[in-house]
Amino acid sequence: MNWSDTFLDVLKKNDVRLISYVPDNVLTPLIKGVTADNYFISVNATREDEAMGIVAGAWMGGMKGAVMMQTSGFAVAPNALASLLVPFQIPAILVISERGTLGEFNIGQVAVAKIMRPILDTLSVEHHTLTDEAKLGFIVDSSIKQAVTTQSPVAFILSPLLTGGNPVAHAKLSA
Repeated sequence: MNWSDTFLDVLKKNDVRLISYVPDNVLTPLIKGVTADNYFISVNATREDEAMGIVAGAWMGGMKGAVMMQTSGFAVAPNALASLLVPFQIPAILVISERGTLGEFNIGQVAVAKIMRPILDTLSVEHHTLTDEAKLGFIVDSSIKQAVTTQSPVAFILSPLLTGGNPVAHAKLSA
């Protein structure tokens, strides 16, 4: 099993069915897996804060959900986190492809990568940077269980060390 299969398997084991996402090259294996599997209900959002609202509505309707986004998309997320997910105790699962590090070509990604973790800390949102495929299943499983039990959002930051990074960046750097 590769990292994306493991991640999707853990979502299933935790009954996380609704996946709202904004497309991203790094997240392609997860998005393809979600859209190809009838277990999941996938919703392509136009913005990351919209995706958070969709997952919040799902939780209020009795369904667990996750939001998939890239680092730069996180820039629109703090308001939705601070005014919706955190105060209303919605255990949204945030899956963020880490861009802005390790050879990134897009300056917008770099800027947001520097502020993402401090913002999550300020809002008391538990977050884990996933770098090791061998530990991914345990970290994701136990953290989803904790998020649901404590009714708090949790963020998983998918390091380029885990995902291999952005294939578009690799192509630009090789050219």
